[in-house]
Amino acid sequence: MPQVKVVATMEAKDGAGAEVERVLTDLAGKSRAENGCVSYEVFASAAAPGTFVTIETWADEGALEAHMRGLNLKFAASALREHLAGAPALHPLRPVES
Repeated sequence: MPQVKVVATMEAKDGAGAEVERVLTDLAGKSRAENGCVSYEVFASAAAPGTFVTIETWADEGALEAHMRGLNLKFAASALREHLAGAPALHPLRPVES
């Protein structure tokens, strides 16, 4: 099975950027230890303050599904709920052939 890549973008409420960054970096560390996680990176937008992006690579669809159902993500989602301006936008990616 091919690896699965997902990009998630989210916007912190005014004044909540530091807390969103803390929760996301904690989630990234825990996610990297999950079975099937190839990489999990967190970025803050240089162009749009308060906007955060995660770029994840999973070994296969099953590993991603386990992550999506797992406690690490559930706890992070609960912690982020009051600090985000809206729901995160998830973008599963597919390769584009040249």
